[in-house]
Amino acid sequence: MNVVGLTPRLLSLAPRLSALAKAGWQAPLTDVVPAVTCSAQATLLTGQSVERHGVVGNGWLFRETNEIRFWQQSNRLIQAEPLYVTARRRAQERGKPFRCAKLFWWFNQGAAVDLSLTPKPHYGLDGSKVFGITGTPDDLSVRLERKLGPFPFMTFWGPMAGLPCTDWIARASASVLTSERPDLTLVYLPHLDYDPQRFGPQGSDMPRLVKELDDACAPLLDAAVASGTKVWVVSEYGHCQVTTPVYPNRLLREKGFLKVRLGPFGEQLEPYASRAFAVCDHQVAHVYISDPGDVPRVRDLLAGLPGVDRIFVGEQRAEIELNHPRAGELVLLSKPDAWFAYPFWLDDRLAPDYARAVAIHHKPGYDPCELFLDPKIWFPKLKIVGKLIRKKLGFRMMMDVIPLDGTLVKGSHGLPSSDPRDGPLIVGPAGSSPRTKLKMTEVRDLILEALDA
Repeated sequence: MNVVGLTPRLLSLAPRLSALAKAGWQAPLTDVVPAVTCSAQATLLTGQSVERHGVVGNGWLFRETNEIRFWQQSNRLIQAEPLYVTARRRAQERGKPFRCAKLFWWFNQGAAVDLSLTPKPHYGLDGSKVFGITGTPDDLSVRLERKLGPFPFMTFWGPMAGLPCTDWIARASASVLTSERPDLTLVYLPHLDYDPQRFGPQGSDMPRLVKELDDACAPLLDAAVASGTKVWVVSEYGHCQVTTPVYPNRLLREKGFLKVRLGPFGEQLEPYASRAFAVCDHQVAHVYISDPGDVPRVRDLLAGLPGVDRIFVGEQRAEIELNHPRAGELVLLSKPDAWFAYPFWLDDRLAPDYARAVAIHHKPGYDPCELFLDPKIWFPKLKIVGKLIRKKLGFRMMMDVIPLDGTLVKGSHGLPSSDPRDGPLIVGPAGSSPRTKLKMTEVRDLILEALDA
């Protein structure tokens, strides 16, 4: 169970998960850099550092096409062998079968697993989008939605993000565990990743949120007990309170390094014309620089930007295990109370149309403002209803209800936690070897040992 956002400090607020820890053991995990979803999950799956598996963030510049892409699902992007491939090979060598279910973990498309579920909307030629999930075998998502109701996609990300999606995933996972009996079941439960980003851990009702998460786990834990399945719990990172959005792209534009193209849909970042730009991802930013001769100047320029803490240039990236061709020529780490915002426009009237929408595949950076409704809109839910009616009537519409104000965001992650009680954790079952502290790269081998037992 990948319970994102769960930390050693929060575990005591979850009675069921705490009971697992008391019956077995728990330990803090050492963060990876960046401490973000895709990088952490790839590390958990491969047992390799970020610079070995190549998933340098939730998104990066694809140098072959000069496109910035976030939230790609292809399993082929992981440049190291995932856990389920290793486990299957070991089982085959012993003449034993092996079946794996991968439920809402990232890099699910093309993964060498037997059962999978992943969010994947349908996109029409006219630009329309219909929410949906997909997976393997072909009828798995259909069967589960027939049994549990449609997956509540609107609660998986965006202003409505919250408990219903985690509750659905847990119940679906319980059903898969009961009916299919996989040897390894990987389950992603995102509930603690929403309010702690919106309001920060200090501004969130953490006892309530953790209790909601713990309650949602009940059917899955019950199914595990009934099937004799051992339960492991991991998390990817903890959240920290932030006050300051940092805008490296605006500075790069003001100094002539970043170029845009003005068109009918607002200004658009032009990677080919830009000498330097930043791909912002929570508290880490990759800065891509086309001319090596510009590196010192860009580094000195960004070093003076308030909110920037440390900058790693070229081979220095090895100090944080990010020395990989996909990483930027510079890697920026923010100060603990700051985070990097992607906007590159200088006038909100010229912002690209996707800026005011939930558009995770369009934006050249991660945008936590997508968790909010724009407070400047009177009766925003009424506006949403009106737009949905237009959509039902067959009219094209854009759900432009997202604010552009980065100061609304009060929580972030991406840096190593300053206190292990506020970082990721692992809970191991009784009978496994207890540890006092682990690196995230060590989790894979623990699971392989459990499968071999």
